[in-house]
Amino acid sequence: MSVPLLKIGVVLSTMAMITNWMSQTLPSLVGLNTTKLTAAQGGYPDRSTGVFPANPEESWQVYSSAQDSEGRCVCTVVAPQQTMCSRDARTKQLRQLLEKVQNMTQSIQVLDQRTQRDLQYVVKMEDQLRGLETKFRQVEENHKQNIAKQYKAIKAKMAEIRPLIPVLEEYKADAKLVLQFKEEVQNLTSVLSELQQELGAYDYDDLHSRVTNLEERLRACMQKLACGKLTGISDPITIKTSGSRFGSWMTDPLAPEGDTRVWYMDGYHNNRFVREYRSMADFMTSDNFTSHRLPHPWSGTGQVVYNGSIYFNKFQSNVIIKYDFKTSSISRTQRLDNAGFSNSYHYAWGGHSDIDLMVDEGGLWAVYATNQNAGNVVISKLNPTTLQVIRSWTTNHPKRSAGEAFMICGTLYVTNGYSGGTKVYYAFHTNSSTYEYIDIAFQNKYSHISMLDYNPRDRALYAWNNGHQVLYNVTLFHVIRSEEL
Repeated sequence: MSVPLLKIGVVLSTMAMITNWMSQTLPSLVGLNTTKLTAAQGGYPDRSTGVFPANPEESWQVYSSAQDSEGRCVCTVVAPQQTMCSRDARTKQLRQLLEKVQNMTQSIQVLDQRTQRDLQYVVKMEDQLRGLETKFRQVEENHKQNIAKQYKAIKAKMAEIRPLIPVLEEYKADAKLVLQFKEEVQNLTSVLSELQQELGAYDYDDLHSRVTNLEERLRACMQKLACGKLTGISDPITIKTSGSRFGSWMTDPLAPEGDTRVWYMDGYHNNRFVREYRSMADFMTSDNFTSHRLPHPWSGTGQVVYNGSIYFNKFQSNVIIKYDFKTSSISRTQRLDNAGFSNSYHYAWGGHSDIDLMVDEGGLWAVYATNQNAGNVVISKLNPTTLQVIRSWTTNHPKRSAGEAFMICGTLYVTNGYSGGTKVYYAFHTNSSTYEYIDIAFQNKYSHISMLDYNPRDRALYAWNNGHQVLYNVTLFHVIRSEEL
């Protein structure tokens, strides 16, 4: 067992190195940890490194305390006089570049937080490996006694640690990718430092292009790390008890930072009033809400709020409507050709659930069934602006046999029922057009699920369970192949 344990050690040391680099190297990207500031005459700090001009009216001044108690970079920026900004366009361009690099720093901090969370799982796997090693030793020492019992225990242990292989592959790829980012950021840091000393010596367009390219690659990396294969669902967290037996509730995964509004829709047909709660805290503790009246009643519980608009299936039709909350108007309607409606191909629980709209890391989806596919599930990727179908996949799973379904990272997961004992047992992967049968425990606490949707920002499942609004956390395995880097 020495080789797997050695790999675990490499993974842990690699992630420790990445964390250390993120906390120490990134502040230097904008010159925050290389400038020693002391009080000078006239109340202005003395810039002993010579990075900034001596006259505070001639430049942007950055004063930093490096990190706060939570490990975040904290800095104070003093702007030059407005006349200087308008007179020197190059200084303005430099400021914009520095702001972009600071935004990149925040992005890498988010990446670090996600990686640290997954690292805990690797540590747990290490303990399981050690336990397996102990079992093997017991077999070697007592191979003539209780061999059958020991073999059964070892087989169970092997089943527990089998998922470790893709985890190790993922962290190996992650380490390589972050090292590439480190080299590029270091090069960019050097150019910015020289540019601070001698404005005008470099091509601003080229520098801006390099910052933008690195920013886009970081964003793509974070999106890949956010995706993975579902391996576990937590116990339910009951947020509130309200409404009827059927309904839906959600938050907007593309809402601006700080926007935690909750959207609430009671019932599955012949209703058109959507409640808006200012925050999750308001939703949990009060009945203070704003009511929005939709131009048409909805059908089923498959509505989603996405980027400020609600998408819903118009009652007694296969028409999808996009309604903008900001303008209080319909911005787009589109018929979903051949999709069954009015309880033609509903989920097992009924409730006009023919068309289920979903959102994941990849965008907007519709799940439904058609006569052409013999009532089996069809998955369609939709353009969120035009509602046009980008691509569709046909599956072999009967829509009426599905309890509920949700999308994560382009994979449709289906439950085997909606009442009593429930589990996630079927998965269709749109990236490979393949399916598999799985067995993921799912606690159906209140015995009747009429809505189950994934929110990629929260990495959680939102459920409506017999008049209870419930959350489930999910566990995903991240797998990044080297050719994708």
